[in-house]
Amino acid sequence: MAVSVTVLASGSKGNCTLVSSRGTRLLIDAGLCCREILRRLLLCGHDAHSIDAILITHEHADHIGGLRVLARKLKIPVYISGATYQEYQRSLRDSNGHCVNLDCRETFNSGSPFQIGDITVTPFTIPHDAVDPVGFTFRSDGIKIGICTDLGYIPASVRNHLRGCHVLMLESNHDLEMLRGGPYPWSVKQRVMSSTGHLSNDALADFLTTDYDGGAEFLILAHLSEQNNHPEIARMTAERALGAQRDLLHNHLLLAAQHEPLAEVQL
Repeated sequence: MAVSVTVLASGSKGNCTLVSSRGTRLLIDAGLCCREILRRLLLCGHDAHSIDAILITHEHADHIGGLRVLARKLKIPVYISGATYQEYQRSLRDSNGHCVNLDCRETFNSGSPFQIGDITVTPFTIPHDAVDPVGFTFRSDGIKIGICTDLGYIPASVRNHLRGCHVLMLESNHDLEMLRGGPYPWSVKQRVMSSTGHLSNDALADFLTTDYDGGAEFLILAHLSEQNNHPEIARMTAERALGAQRDLLHNHLLLAAQHEPLAEVQL
């Protein structure tokens, strides 16, 4: 095994993914509580104390809920943009009302690659209603992995970053009709459907049909809404869009879930 991806959780109640190379292990987001992240790592056969760093995409609670406790317990650095860290401090306070600090923090800038062990990380800006949201690509041993969720649409800049991936994890958040007829207040529905909200099944299908290079071995559909989507609807929509691009070597379709880890993807 050279590189692997393990999605521990994906959805509005918490997000966390492990990217591993021969010598480096990176946790992307920490949206579950510390105890649950540790439990799921153990369930998947990973030693939490072998993780080298935590990387944060943005400051929403389903991506940072367990961050402070986990980073302190594992004594590892957190890679986070400056603007996201400032918002994180503003939104979270300790029991005395003081700003929360991360003991070991490394700051990155969107568009500027950096190195952690034998993995080259490239953060890139995505359209979402957070202060400085990013997706990531990871390169190691000739393998490229892309992780891109929580975005309202896929602009040309994002499409460029996603080309050439061997594993591609993309948002397929909602079915438009289920969302429109669902229980959310109209203001929330508008937010989800906006250009800084979440990617629908149909919007992802449009990307797969018109702009996707078709070269990934594995496509992981992520951040599926439990209220406004169904796994089989998301799967069938993506399968139709991929069409003949799916074969024995390319575009194996996987669905990440909220309540249980996805089986490890190995390359």
